[in-house]
Amino acid sequence: MSTPIFSSVPLAQSIVALCVKHGIKHVVISPGSRNAPLTIGFANHPKITAYSIVDERCAAFFALGMAQQMREPTAIVCTSGSAVLNYYPAVAEAFYSDIPLVVISADRPEYLIDIGDGQTIRQNEVLDQHVLYSAVLKSDIRDEDKIHVLKPLPAFVTEENSKDLAQEIIAGNEKEINTALSTARDKRGPVHLNAPFNEPLYNTTTVEVVPALFDQTNKVKQNEENPKIADLLIKIKNANRIMVLIGVLHPNEIEQDFIELLAKDQRVVVLTETTANIHHPNFFPGIDTLIAPIEKNEQAQMLYERLQPDILITFGGMIVSKKIKVFLRNYQPKTHIHVDPKHAMDTFFCLRHFMQITPNEFFEKISSAFGSSSSTYRPFWDEVKTHRIAKRDAYRAQAPYSDFTVYPVLFEHIPRPQIIQLSNSSTIRYSQLFDLHPDHIIYCNRGTSGIDGSTSTAIGHSLHAKEPTTLITGDLSFFYDSNALWIDHLRDDLRIIVINNSGGGIFRILPGDTSADYFEKYFETTHELNAAFLCTMYNLAYAKAETLEQLKNQLTSFYSSSNRPKLLEICTPKAINDEVLLDHFDFMRKDF
Repeated sequence: MSTPIFSSVPLAQSIVALCVKHGIKHVVISPGSRNAPLTIGFANHPKITAYSIVDERCAAFFALGMAQQMREPTAIVCTSGSAVLNYYPAVAEAFYSDIPLVVISADRPEYLIDIGDGQTIRQNEVLDQHVLYSAVLKSDIRDEDKIHVLKPLPAFVTEENSKDLAQEIIAGNEKEINTALSTARDKRGPVHLNAPFNEPLYNTTTVEVVPALFDQTNKVKQNEENPKIADLLIKIKNANRIMVLIGVLHPNEIEQDFIELLAKDQRVVVLTETTANIHHPNFFPGIDTLIAPIEKNEQAQMLYERLQPDILITFGGMIVSKKIKVFLRNYQPKTHIHVDPKHAMDTFFCLRHFMQITPNEFFEKISSAFGSSSSTYRPFWDEVKTHRIAKRDAYRAQAPYSDFTVYPVLFEHIPRPQIIQLSNSSTIRYSQLFDLHPDHIIYCNRGTSGIDGSTSTAIGHSLHAKEPTTLITGDLSFFYDSNALWIDHLRDDLRIIVINNSGGGIFRILPGDTSADYFEKYFETTHELNAAFLCTMYNLAYAKAETLEQLKNQLTSFYSSSNRPKLLEICTPKAINDEVLLDHFDFMRKDF
């Protein structure tokens, strides 16, 4: 058995030991000097798998992807100064996506802040707006021989009281660490430990110098106040139109019995997003396909009123579709019930009941309100859905080569089972328009909907996944996060598909004057970049497609086994992508 190696810094020992006792197994470290005590501790601990990633933004999203996949806390460790600020995009995503991310930032002691010492900023509580807990830890006071590392000494520290004070600081730090780690685990979100370290930073020892007491009593309690179930049962039983809208969920999060219960009740229209990972023939997966064609229909108001629910039940994470948000804000239900263990999401400005429980617990309580009730609500919209799908397929058959024709080919050819990570902006929106197989497991960073970090997240998520992973990303998102390819932990079966339309094509379908002189430079951000040289630099197999025929041919070999990851770049014509998409919605509204 090899001799254990610990940092000689008590605070570092406390952090490492308590992370292990709270079940953290994976720690992503970005190189630095001030975090050396933490690096020494984590890198040498037999129960920790440590990863070294230089770019802190990539490191944070990589860790977020691991936590997303394993559904348990992962930790990220950085040095002092601006390093921790680079974590912020991933921290915000974790906050809104309920992902347990433990941020551990090394810092200089308080007496060195704002005096002109190098690599210092005001780190205490710097992430406070988007974490569930901030632990402001204190610098160690070590034994009498080492106390003079604190210069000048705080007035209350003397040679005589330093030992007692050191133990008091250790105990206080461990209480804060326990609280933070329990919060990340129980409330499922990011927390921040800011750890100031005095020099020397690199000294090691073979013995543990602190007890690191694990506090098992600090379990975070959830609010159990909920509306009376009896009142909701009456409302649901008496309702003629019930809409269930499902956002981001992990696979298999809703029991199949409850899915079948909703599916057989004709009063219920279930709208699912791509990221909901829920499938049933009686559900409506293409929300925009259903709603968007109504906008310009001569009978728009009648159709909107016919879709307007008496009761709206929502659960899951963020909703992508802007169309459903606009519709439900303008045609509000009489009763909106939101079901979530944490957040009361009043997305449509009409929330009446917040059920702070899981969806399965909710449906178990109110299942008797559903059944084989007859109604014209879903049958009418089933007919609309059938019409929309037929029109979509007919339009696709005649549409020119574009983003719109590329995406369905991808979804038809990606092997199953497969995890599909989608980047934000156009990619996630196009995925909402087409049918995905139940064996395709869909993820997307929808907490903040940013284009940053999609590649890093996919790489982190894939690392411990049973299924192989495909990332589908736009060009701007891909190039923005290209440092992710620098990460050493890319699986050989990772596949990256880049839709390169030479800029931010989504801005051409949003309101605005696309002919204005400033549009291409400041909104669309046009470019002539390609991914070939990046693939050479990072040792990825590279392929390219510029037509549907080339795409289908490339996909045949793209998913064959290999000893390195592969990237497929699909070039589409930016000049017509927006026209093809908008014409698609116009085409579907005809004849209905």
